Formats: sequence, C-alpha cells, structure tokens
Amino acid sequence: MPTAGGFTAVHLEQPQGGVSSLDMASLLLCAYELGDWINQSAEVAEYLYWKSAVNEDEEVKQMAKRFAKAKELFAECERFGRFHPDYNEAKDKVKQIERELSEIESVRRFKFAEQLVDDMLFDISRTIAESVSDNIKVPGNEKAGGGGSCGSGGSCGCGSGGCG
Repeated sequence: MPTAGGFTAVHLEQPQGGVSSLDMASLLLCAYELGDWINQSAEVAEYLYWKSAVNEDEEVKQMAKRFAKAKELFAECERFGRFHPDYNEAKDKVKQIERELSEIESVRRFKFAEQLVDDMLFDISRTIAESVSDNIKVPGNEKAGGGGSCGSGGSCGCGSGGCG
C-alpha cells in the first residue's frame, strides 16, 4: 500500500484481477485527517484570532459601512465607465477607504495571517499535485501564475477598468 506521511490509500482488487484506482472512503478519511491537522495549525489559530478581532473592532465596522457605501457609488459610476463625471472621484474614495482600513492593526494582522494560511494551503495543494505528476496544474495562489488575468477575478492590469 502506498503511504505518504502516515496516509494510506488502499487499492481494491477487482473480481477480474484488476485494481480500482482508489478506495474513496480511505481517501476521504485521509483528506479529513489532513483537514484536521491544518485546522489545528498555528497559522489557522492566528488567522481565526485576528478574524475575530476584526469582526469585533468598532472602528473596522464603521469603516466597513463607509467602504460599502463608497463601493456602491463606484459601482453606479462604473456602469457608465470612466466617462461618468464622478468616476475618478468615486474610484479614489474606494481606494482611500481601503488604505485607511489597511492601516488598522487588526485588519493588517488579519490580512497577514490570511496570506499565511493561503500560502500553506497552496503549498499543500502543490505538494499533492506534484506527487501525482509534475504536469498537474494547481489552482489558486498568485505565486503560481504571477497574478490575475481578465476573467480570473483578479486585477489583470489591462486598463479596461472592469477586470477586478
């Protein structure tokens, strides 16, 4: 039986002498065990602590309301593109509030902890994929593809203003 770091995937013998690809129950148990290990990690504990701190921070709550209003106004302007008379002002307001949010310690630490968890999950995904084949693509994480692109939900930098 193949093992990796204490995980065991069971191959089942088929009646005709062949082997099925995997025992899905065994694979799911291993996946849940890996998930439990991740959830018990220091990175996830730090992430959950700062997530809670952000959710309880009154300054963050007030600024989040201002941010939502600014985003709503910008979305309205964005329907007409950069030709809307208030487009640049609305866009600048959203960016200003984002900067102000980023300056709050709990938000800054939350974003850092979130990035650490994201990096950990990406590394785990990449390790699993590469253990199967070097040609397997691993979704997610900006490190993999060098950033977003049109339609990826990220900012591609094409300048159209509608990519993220």
